[in-house]
Amino acid sequence: EGITLEDAQIIELYWLRSEQAISETAIKYGKLCKAISYNILHNCEDAEECVNDTYLKTWESIPPQRPRILSAFVAKITRNLSLHQYKHQHAQKRGGGQIAMVLSEMEDCIPTNCSMDDALERIAIADALNSFFENLPLEIRNIFIQRYWFLFSISELALEHRTTESKIKSILFRCRKKFAEVLKEAGVSV
Repeated sequence: EGITLEDAQIIELYWLRSEQAISETAIKYGKLCKAISYNILHNCEDAEECVNDTYLKTWESIPPQRPRILSAFVAKITRNLSLHQYKHQHAQKRGGGQIAMVLSEMEDCIPTNCSMDDALERIAIADALNSFFENLPLEIRNIFIQRYWFLFSISELALEHRTTESKIKSILFRCRKKFAEVLKEAGVSV
């Protein structure tokens, strides 16, 4: 196994327009991107396609952007591309599926006049979310992020955190309730 480059070195390769940047990104973050995309699409071929699109989108984005955290940057691109692919594939379908379930779980916490993506970009919600995360124990924060950002299933979370599905559901319920309270305190109507 070779030496993995630091993020700053990989970003510099993008700025130098070296194609090695893509292969280094794949080595370092390919597994993360595949996991994110597969959790959304549940199809290996579609996930692989989104990951490849992630590398292209990253290549097109750096420069002009210079991400502070490369892992978060490529994870966000992968997630957005995968969600777009999911919406495209399920445009005519109703109900079912992990995405619909996750969104329905969060609908009591997100303002009714916005989509989830729009709501999360609003400054008041971002501030409330940061405050919310600062006060969560690390394991609970990880469970919340894995469910609502990386779209892990309840069973995957239970396995990952060596607990029962019932306990995971309870933790998530309490987190959503606390998050709704934090939003209300911040003056965001839900």
